[in-house]
Amino acid sequence: MMADLHDFLRSRRSIRRFRPDPVPAAVIRRILKTATYAPSAHNNQPWRFAVLTTSETKNQLAEAMAADFRRDLEKEGLPETDIAARLELSCRRIREAPIIVILCMDATGMNSYPDTNRQQAEMTMAVQSTALAGLQLLLAAHAEGLGGVWTCGPLFAPETVRAGLDLPAAWQPQAMLFIGYPEETPSLPEHKPLEEVTLFLLSQVTSTPVNFENSR
Repeated sequence: MMADLHDFLRSRRSIRRFRPDPVPAAVIRRILKTATYAPSAHNNQPWRFAVLTTSETKNQLAEAMAADFRRDLEKEGLPETDIAARLELSCRRIREAPIIVILCMDATGMNSYPDTNRQQAEMTMAVQSTALAGLQLLLAAHAEGLGGVWTCGPLFAPETVRAGLDLPAAWQPQAMLFIGYPEETPSLPEHKPLEEVTLFLLSQVTSTPVNFENSR
């Protein structure tokens, strides 16, 4: 049973192509509810979800973000043909995704400190808490046979996203998740070896890499 759960967690992939099949409202609510069970700093639960399922709202978002994206690409000096191609791809992905969830953060309930460092740490905790809910949402979608992908476009145009969707002023857009029934089966991406990303501290003054092959 435990091995099955690990296999399930490791089988999630980032899905970018979806079938047009609609996702039942009950399934959407179920994955959102599961996302709210993520841990959060002070149990503040700063995550907020703006869910787009209609063509009208998706077009509204695509057009709003495209204007900002164009300005950014023009500043980079890209040729018009490249700009047009990237804008077309961005808008198509938004319009074709069965569900879009704008993952937002509402930090109004977080603690307030006069010390700048502590206040920055508090805001970082709110961001981390919101991100945990995003991962939980992707895993919940995976459990329903759905696929999803995390994108960071809203970070580059938060005010545009908020205004374009008429979100509450306190909702800070953090990410955009595309959700739907997969039309692709991506292969397992390359992962860094565990030894490369892990350090077991065996004492206060020394750290010794562990041979995982011999510690199973």
